[in-house]
Amino acid sequence: MSDRSTHARPTARPLTLAVDVVLFTPRGSELAVLLAPADPAARSRERFAIPSDTLRADEGLDTAAVRIARDASGSVPSLLEQAGAIGGAKRQPDGASVAITYFGLLPDANGMRKVAEWVALSEVEGLTGRPRQQIDLAIAAMRARVDQQPIAFRLLPAAFTLSELQGVYELLLGRRLHKASFRRSLHASALVEPTDEWRSEGRGRPAQLFRYAPPRRRRQRRGIRFDLIG
Repeated sequence: MSDRSTHARPTARPLTLAVDVVLFTPRGSELAVLLAPADPAARSRERFAIPSDTLRADEGLDTAAVRIARDASGSVPSLLEQAGAIGGAKRQPDGASVAITYFGLLPDANGMRKVAEWVALSEVEGLTGRPRQQIDLAIAAMRARVDQQPIAFRLLPAAFTLSELQGVYELLLGRRLHKASFRRSLHASALVEPTDEWRSEGRGRPAQLFRYAPPRRRRQRRGIRFDLIG
């Protein structure tokens, strides 16, 4: 008889899920992110934290993300999508072993709770650790969707000028876009349709208002090719 070596299986550890929600809103010429003071009980070295909570036994991930976003900002985001996951062998400071990150857009940040504040993205460069990971993951996921999904319209009213639409795209992408190239690409994408309304903007001619064209009205479904925009 041959000896067979036996190997003990590693003990499975319990999985704790957290849901992180990175919320963005327009602030001047750039986006701002919602930050709150870090919980001292979490034993984290970070001063600030992204809104987060553990997943409850009676709710799904999307439901938890809506709850956390509403509790943190005072309203439900116009867009809330999953960005990815952060986790590994090392547990997070709040005890979670896996954190599911969402990103959300809020066109109007009024009604926010007092313990959190909106901080411009240009002012969060010093963040490190998990908050930095969360923000970077959310930004990457958001920008990957910009030219394939109509998320820019979630930050606009029902009727808008093309200049306002370009401004939102520039906010989301974090770079300036060439006006003529943007409008050519926008026309080719069939994402908008004109209305009969006009609005005065400064001393120039009134600008025509447009609205988002739902897929059933479009000639074709195409995203805006930002690689063609200078």
